[in-house]
Amino acid sequence: MQIWVDADACPKAIKDILFRVAERTQITTTLVANQFLQTPPSRYIKLLQVSSGYDVADNEIVKSLSAGDLVITGDIPLAFEVICKGGHALNPRGERYTQDTIKERLSMRDFMDTLRGSGIDTGGPAALNSKDIQAFANQLDKFLVQRKE
Repeated sequence: MQIWVDADACPKAIKDILFRVAERTQITTTLVANQFLQTPPSRYIKLLQVSSGYDVADNEIVKSLSAGDLVITGDIPLAFEVICKGGHALNPRGERYTQDTIKERLSMRDFMDTLRGSGIDTGGPAALNSKDIQAFANQLDKFLVQRKE
């Protein structure tokens, strides 16, 4: 199993947790981004820099992942593709996307996108806070423990 990170929009606090987890568990963790990102020196942490463009990083993640891999992303369409390919998806707020929840989340995302397209201000997500960061760390640990069993 590997961990893939949709890294362009991933908050620094979440990346820091992932760096520590990669070292502790010796799981290869690859950040995929269309810009250079500083990563700590480690044989378990990699940066895959892709060209700029719409969904280039997402497409690279889907192409590269294997069934059973974990993808860290807040991008619901990417999470849907990951699950369809047999992977697992977790967002930076600690929400695990599953077969049971992803279609509903995708429908809600599309609905909100339609509202925004018609000029309605739907606001954006709240800023990531310490409770979100803790929820992410807890869900990641829970996932890794379940993978060992």
